[in-house]
Amino acid sequence: MHIALLRSLPSLPLKTPKALLRGKRQLLFQAKCSSSNSEELDPGTRGMDVFAGLMGERVEELLRREENRNIVQGLDEASRRVEKAREELESVRKQREEAVKAREYVRQLESQQAEIAEAQKELLKANSMMEEAQKSLSSTFYAKTSGETSKNLERLESIKAAVISSMVGTLASLPISLSQATNSTELILHSSVILISCALFGVTFRYAVRRDIDNIQLKTGTAGAFGFVKGLAGFEAGNYLELSTNGLISSSVAGAISVAENIFIFIFAAVALDFCFKMRLLSPFPMED
Repeated sequence: MHIALLRSLPSLPLKTPKALLRGKRQLLFQAKCSSSNSEELDPGTRGMDVFAGLMGERVEELLRREENRNIVQGLDEASRRVEKAREELESVRKQREEAVKAREYVRQLESQQAEIAEAQKELLKANSMMEEAQKSLSSTFYAKTSGETSKNLERLESIKAAVISSMVGTLASLPISLSQATNSTELILHSSVILISCALFGVTFRYAVRRDIDNIQLKTGTAGAFGFVKGLAGFEAGNYLELSTNGLISSSVAGAISVAENIFIFIFAAVALDFCFKMRLLSPFPMED
C-alpha cells in the first residue's frame, strides 16, 4: 500500500513551506505591481489583486509565527523523507529491472550450456566410435599381417631345415654312393635321390618333432622310419627274390644293408637338425612369438 502511495506521489506537485513562502512573496510582489498599474485595470481585477496581496501577507505572517515554526520544520522534514522515498523507489525499480535482465541472461547462459553439454556428449560418442573402429581395423590388419608374416617365416624355417638336411645327408651318403656307383651318371643319380629324400626328411622332421626336441625316441623313430622305407624301396628296385635258401639269405642280407645305409644317412641328417635346433640356428615348429 505504501509503495502504491509513493508511486502516485510524483504526479502531485509537492511544495515545502519555504517554497510556499516564496510563492506567496511572488504573489504579493505581483499584487503590488498590479496595484501600481491599477489605473489601467478594471475594478474587479484590482479587487482580486488586493485580495491576493492580503492573503500572501497573511500566509507569510502565519508561517513566521513562533508557534508554527515546528509545523514548518516538520513539513520540511516530511518533504525530504518523501523525496528520499521517491529516490529509493526509483532505485528499487532500477534494481528490479536489472534483476530481470540478469535472470534472462542467466537463463540464456544455462540454455547455451545445456546445448554445449549435449554437443560434447555427441562429440565424445563420435570419438569413442571412431576409436573403436580404428582399434578394430588395426587389430584386423595386424592379425592378417601377423598371420601372413608367421606363415612366411614358417615356410622359411622349413626351407632352411630342408637345405640343412639335404646337405648333411648328401655328404654322409657320398662314401656309399662312391662304393656302389660304377660311373658318374649313377653317382649323380644316386646323390640326387639322396638329396631330394633328405630335403623331404628335413621338413617332415621339423613338423614331427615340433618343440619336443629332447624326445630321443621321436627323433630316432622318424629317422629310422625314413631309412627303413627308403632302404626297402631301393632293395626292391634293384634285386629279384629267388625262392631258395641261398637266395632268401642273400636277399635278406642285401635288404638289411640297404636299410642300414639309409638309416645311417637319415640319422646324420637328424643329428644336424637337432644341433641347429639347440644352437637356435633353426626354429622348431611352431616358432616362438
